[in-house]
Amino acid sequence: MYGAILGDMIGSPYEFDQGEKTKDFELFNPRKWIRYTDDTAMSLAVAKAVMNAGFDADEVSMKAKFVSCMQDIGRRYARGEYGGRFSEWLLQDNPQPYNSWGNGSAMRVSSIGWLFDSIERTREVARWSAEVSHNHPEGIKGAESVASAIYLARTGHSKAEIREYIETEFGYDFSRTLCEIRPTYHHVESCRETVPEAITAFFEGTGFEDCIRNAVSLGGDCDTLTCITGSIAEAFYGVPEELKDECVKRLPAEFLEIIVDFNRYKKDPWGRS
Repeated sequence: MYGAILGDMIGSPYEFDQGEKTKDFELFNPRKWIRYTDDTAMSLAVAKAVMNAGFDADEVSMKAKFVSCMQDIGRRYARGEYGGRFSEWLLQDNPQPYNSWGNGSAMRVSSIGWLFDSIERTREVARWSAEVSHNHPEGIKGAESVASAIYLARTGHSKAEIREYIETEFGYDFSRTLCEIRPTYHHVESCRETVPEAITAFFEGTGFEDCIRNAVSLGGDCDTLTCITGSIAEAFYGVPEELKDECVKRLPAEFLEIIVDFNRYKKDPWGRS
């Protein structure tokens, strides 16, 4: 999950269209506050939930773990950064889904793309992870599509194959290039206007760092956008060790423990960690 977390960290200073829509920027600019946000907190909560529930858990058990882990971590980390309705959801005794189509379901799903042996199971658990809060069809589609892209990338599929699958199964339009998207793209928090752009940033990238730079250059909801791009780019390219080191410096001990457990249990045919 280093890719998702690094995307969150690197993109966060440019959230709310605060960047200059350029790829030419310092990844860890000492003049900017480079840190994790709610995107990282929820990504790790989902990973912890799957590992605690067990990979063969049924829908009821898995969803119960999603709720408990997201509420536990969300109440203690990145407080004040969650959207209004999700903030309320985090504090409720019996939280219910609220038909959200927001991009939160897509940004937190990265671990699920790594933890299962089939794309069918990957999509099923990704759907459950969305449905506990983001049960609008667009919220579910966002989560399933990102998890699917990660699964396909880590199992050796080409970008062309990933693109064909996502277009066919989820109907996202990848006809626009980054150069066509960039001029008018703005801060928006829907899956429908975040996920295709984030995946396009991956498609046009030539390596992990280039994918990250592509996503940041679009602007908009930059921490979430880049979190999604980074999660897929990691599965396809891996993450340079020096960037992992920068990531680790900025995470609390509890988060690092989840990452250690995740790297022990994830399914990676290439033997990377």
